[in-house]
Amino acid sequence: MNLSTLRPAKGSVKTRKRIGRGEGSGLGGTSTKGHKGAKARTGYKSKPGFEGGQNPLQRRVPKFGFTNPNRVEYKGINLDAIAEVAAKKGISDITLDVLVENGLVSKNKLVKILGRGELAAKLNVSANAFSKTAVAAIEAKGGSVTIIK
Repeated sequence: MNLSTLRPAKGSVKTRKRIGRGEGSGLGGTSTKGHKGAKARTGYKSKPGFEGGQNPLQRRVPKFGFTNPNRVEYKGINLDAIAEVAAKKGISDITLDVLVENGLVSKNKLVKILGRGELAAKLNVSANAFSKTAVAAIEAKGGSVTIIK
């Protein structure tokens, strides 16, 4: 092996395309930019959403609606899901940690207990919010409701 004979692999090194160097090069004249138009001009840069002069989509579609920055969003969990977890695990105290462990809600979400379903046993439930029907159903079975702030 001789250092003077080392060469890069065949096809790994390409020569740069030198445009605008005269007609004889084959890349002169319009310099691969076509004929006229904004894209052929120097310093061309298109704006985001530009559609060639046509009214762009973000201007054609009307604005509507309102997003309340103070909205408090709860993840709703019904009594039938809570009763199922209590029966499966054999527990009577339902907390946010129990709901997270059983995959009913993700961590750091606010939870509201809703009233669909029946309870089979007395349960002590703690959550961020409760519907009136859920509170009535839980207390009818002798359970307790704790609101977490």
